[in-house]
Amino acid sequence: MTRTARAFWLNASATGSIRDETIGQCSPGEVAVRTLFSGVSRGTETLVFQGRVPENQYETMRAPFQEGDFPWPVKYGYLNVGVVEHGPADLVDRTVFCLYPHQTRYVVPATMVTPVPDSVPPERAVLAGTVETAVNALWDAKPLIGDRIAVVGGGMVGCSVAAVLARFPGARVELVDADPRRASVADALGVGFALPENARGDCDLVVHASATEQGLQRSLELLKVEGTVVELSWFGDRVIGLPLGEFFHSKRLTVRSSQVGTVGRPDRTFGDRLALSLDLLADPVFDALITGECRFDELPDVMPKLANGEIPALCHRVDYGAEA
Repeated sequence: MTRTARAFWLNASATGSIRDETIGQCSPGEVAVRTLFSGVSRGTETLVFQGRVPENQYETMRAPFQEGDFPWPVKYGYLNVGVVEHGPADLVDRTVFCLYPHQTRYVVPATMVTPVPDSVPPERAVLAGTVETAVNALWDAKPLIGDRIAVVGGGMVGCSVAAVLARFPGARVELVDADPRRASVADALGVGFALPENARGDCDLVVHASATEQGLQRSLELLKVEGTVVELSWFGDRVIGLPLGEFFHSKRLTVRSSQVGTVGRPDRTFGDRLALSLDLLADPVFDALITGECRFDELPDVMPKLANGEIPALCHRVDYGAEA
């Protein structure tokens, strides 16, 4: 027996549409999920929406359940929270997180969903994938107790990093962003805030997540001798210039990439990392990262506004309501 679902697709010329989908029967070892909420990862998804994935990164940037091929049309997304309607007895009626696109219902292997702890409301659980990126970045960065740390770029990823770092013992953590409205988010997260020109220097570690050339340059300027920038931004098809003369060599600075596709600790698995991220989301402080919401059927109109900055969201949550 087949059933129907509705899915959001990214089309040519930076447009989106909702299509009818046919989903198969739930077989042994699979789960049938009804979506409650999904989240738009604004940085990556708007780059995909605008067709700015470099050809040599097509395979790397494929989402786990993506359909279609870059540049368009593609069904893309990876922040999905739903309830299991059919499947193994221990998962039926459980709220789960899955790296699935924006779709009302779907069937996937049971191993590809992660139960959401009872302490985490499903509305907040859409942040799991982004908090997972933050956890991985800090496994790569290896901050120390008492470090002076700046997070440059107060978007969804940068604020997730700041939220996790706010728990770190003895650390001086400052969120740096050109938008003064991010000050209220930093305050909610329990970290300092500064405009780029006022940021505190002498940093042991800077996590860069602004996806701008100016942000990366400023990140280097904020470092102490032998400091490290951990680069989280994905620049898509843009070429970025860096001041590798001047003080870069004399201060013995390091720029290190971090990408969530590889687990930042050899003794942990993807499942371990996601489970930890969901546990961290028991803290209601993360609610500050959800700054917008729309209905599923509004996504074709909302996505262009997210891409051009008309809606300045961190995480934009999609509510499926009666859609599924």
